[in-house]
Amino acid sequence: MRPFEGIKILDCTHVLAGPFAAYQLAVLGADVIKVDDPNAPDQSRESGADMALNKQGMGTGFITQGSNKRCIALDLKTEGGRAALRKLAAEWADILVENYRPGAFKALGLGYEDLAKLNPMLIYASMTAFGQDGPRGFMTAYDMAIQATAGITAGTGTPTSGPIKVGAPVIDYATGTTGAFALATALFQRTRTHKGQYIDMSMMDVALVLQASHITDYRHSGHHPKRNGNVMRFASQCAFETKDGSLLQLAASNERQHRRFYEALDNPEEAKRSSLEERNARFEEKYRFVAAKLKERTAAEWEDYFQSKHVPACRVREMRETVEDPQLKHRCVLGSVDNVAGTGKSMTVPLTAFKLAHGGPSIERAPGRIGQHTDEVLKSVGYSDADIAALREAKAIV
Repeated sequence: MRPFEGIKILDCTHVLAGPFAAYQLAVLGADVIKVDDPNAPDQSRESGADMALNKQGMGTGFITQGSNKRCIALDLKTEGGRAALRKLAAEWADILVENYRPGAFKALGLGYEDLAKLNPMLIYASMTAFGQDGPRGFMTAYDMAIQATAGITAGTGTPTSGPIKVGAPVIDYATGTTGAFALATALFQRTRTHKGQYIDMSMMDVALVLQASHITDYRHSGHHPKRNGNVMRFASQCAFETKDGSLLQLAASNERQHRRFYEALDNPEEAKRSSLEERNARFEEKYRFVAAKLKERTAAEWEDYFQSKHVPACRVREMRETVEDPQLKHRCVLGSVDNVAGTGKSMTVPLTAFKLAHGGPSIERAPGRIGQHTDEVLKSVGYSDADIAALREAKAIV
């Protein structure tokens, strides 16, 4: 039995962060209903490198986090659409997640206070850029804008490049992962209190938590994170070009690893100079020595050699190499989805970033098209064929 079997979730989210939060619980057993707006479906459905899939509303951005969800389409600007969502929230759901601008669902009569009257056990999560209120509460943003606002962009890059956004949408997926944790927390609390809960999640809050040590350091010392690129605090932590032009990322961070690193480079005298003061004060000298030394072998050769000496060092790899790494297969972090509409092949998607001894993540249902399961879902809460036909005639559903 997977951890969230029996838990029912209304996923009224779009793009990446919200859908990923619901997806994490879906692969762990939750029954998730994804709610699309038929007039403006989830924009992740049209995101990805395959334009043919994007045009079908089955972009890889959606496929990434669409498995194990049933898809319905409700126009919440119609009374019929709102009534259907209320009925599902009142009679079916344990959780509702939405990530529209603050106040949008409340204005439709679908806010937490409205739905909690119908279902006091409901857990209701709102995921927004800056939270529900405060000086920035009215603002909208996406991953890259949050990176810019939170100081991440300013601290990324090199002295000559200027500020650079982190390549991956780290804020989106960190918010999604934090969102899954928040939902699990509220579910656990509900087992004790027998009460529902409102969760106010902010992408900005997540971005700050991701920089926790930087923030504490700045508040204490006024030190701003610098754009140093691959030059780190100690020479034994930097990235260096090797014999074949490939980069090797070193990560020998503490005194013990410093000694191992220089002993591995056959420099026992430098290994002895391992105090914090010496590693700081003699950075330039150490850096020049390491840069010259690492030109003697390829990055792959150095990785094998240093790892054999218990020195953390890894060759910089591209995505094409990473996804073929046998460690990923061993860890089962990636899953396969068959019969994805529009693709004609199985698709690779992430599962969870942890392993369970039993009852771990799995995929039983391929990502669905817009409104694919609308009739099935509405019938499960008492709608008749005639009711559904009337809603469709009124353009309240697809």
